Amino acid sequence: MPAKKTVAQKVVYASSATAKAAKKAAPRKASATKVDLDPQRIQKILKRLRAAHPDVVCALHHNNAWELTVATILSAQCTDVRVNMVTPGLFRRFPTPKSFAEAPIEAIEEEIRSTGFYRNKARSIQGAARRLITEFGGKVPQTMEELLTLPGVARKTANVVLGSWFGIAVGVVVDTHVLRLSNRLGLTKNTTPEKVEQDLMRILPQNRWIQFSHELIHHGRQACVARKPRCADCTLETLCHAKDKTWNSH
Repeated sequence: MPAKKTVAQKVVYASSATAKAAKKAAPRKASATKVDLDPQRIQKILKRLRAAHPDVVCALHHNNAWELTVATILSAQCTDVRVNMVTPGLFRRFPTPKSFAEAPIEAIEEEIRSTGFYRNKARSIQGAARRLITEFGGKVPQTMEELLTLPGVARKTANVVLGSWFGIAVGVVVDTHVLRLSNRLGLTKNTTPEKVEQDLMRILPQNRWIQFSHELIHHGRQACVARKPRCADCTLETLCHAKDKTWNSH
């Protein structure tokens, strides 16, 4: 015959069984990301974003494609406000790709130190300048494939340059704001820029790829901020599927 359980053992067993039953019966917490790709809903999101942020443009100050390339490289892990404080002096000192290519690396580092990761950024900028001169006649190329051969240029930077300067829509700029809001709005369940970009390219009309990013970035700075977003003032609040109010920046 099996040994009888002691009183203590019975109490532990009962407690465990009760906990399991309660856990099973408890309603599951709704996911923070509910993917909803209803075409009518997406059109409403696009319409409201355009109405809320008409004619919004790239926040990085620039006068040509090269300056925008440099500014976007500098914007990694840095605010656009800080980059815009740095680039006027940087471009006065080094006005052309040739001047960047020939400059002592320490001189570039000195100018961009406050943007963070300045040594890596200086090497990338100088490397990009030198490649422009040797491979592209000193001019910024206008294809994704060619731009990606420049040091320091990944898809985000390439999309910024192609879209904001050349008006060429070959992808969607996915920065921290676009990543965060795309998840909150239920346009994707992915959390890496590459996968989010592919998701957005599938569901958005191509003629909205460029402006959509500008609008979402602006909206992420004004209303749907990373922590404690201002939902009550958000034009997209009734279309948003973000249920988790313990906000984080992903």
